[in-house]
Amino acid sequence: MRHIRFVDPRSGEPRTGRIEGEWIGTHAQKQRLEDVELLSPCVPSKIVCVGRNYVDHATELGNDVPTQPLLFLKPPSAVIGPGAAIVLPESDTVHYEAELAVVIGRRCRNVKAAESADVILGYTCLNDISDRMAQQWETNWVRAKAFDTSAPLGPAIVSPEELTFPLDIELRLNGAVRQKASTADMIFSVPRLIETITSFMTLEPGDVIATGTPAGVGALSAGDLVEVEIQGIGTLRNPVLGPTFRETKRSE
Repeated sequence: MRHIRFVDPRSGEPRTGRIEGEWIGTHAQKQRLEDVELLSPCVPSKIVCVGRNYVDHATELGNDVPTQPLLFLKPPSAVIGPGAAIVLPESDTVHYEAELAVVIGRRCRNVKAAESADVILGYTCLNDISDRMAQQWETNWVRAKAFDTSAPLGPAIVSPEELTFPLDIELRLNGAVRQKASTADMIFSVPRLIETITSFMTLEPGDVIATGTPAGVGALSAGDLVEVEIQGIGTLRNPVLGPTFRETKRSE
């Protein structure tokens, strides 16, 4: 099953549904997928992100390979959906980072790795937009990772039973492939991450775990189009705007 959120074209209100071919099915009606604006497929209370979860990415940035998951947070205000614009902060270097995102299905704490499948609603794509200048001087990474529009998410949440792991991950910048890898290359697996995170933190339904990015990260510029594609899930596309742009209204 593929879960989505979208703007109802008649009321302008957010709705939830599932993708059925080229249609969106809801409890009351069907609408053509091409006729609606997609939103982020969930509204997380928090995004728990994993740093340096691919050896080649840690190496390309000159960092040590972690011996346990390196975690940080993105707030709900960072989330945007498919097609929404990434607005660059005032920085000389802002990078894209393609990631597999795990969406939690129920409130959970102290989940063992062997039982992690019980709390997973599904998987989607995430782009961990990162301000490298801020990351160099602020050790908690708040400015670097939590700014508005720094967490594009979508297009749909795909149920685990529809996917066969490992999954291929690809990022394209203006049509050119910049990242290409497999989730088989992750240092810490999804079950291990869920066990680690829930050992000290309660996860709520709709919360997201961003599982880290492979090598190939690079800079974004105003006017770019960045696409994250994950095998079996779909493609998350977002245009990029410069820091002088200020969004006055955004669908929730």
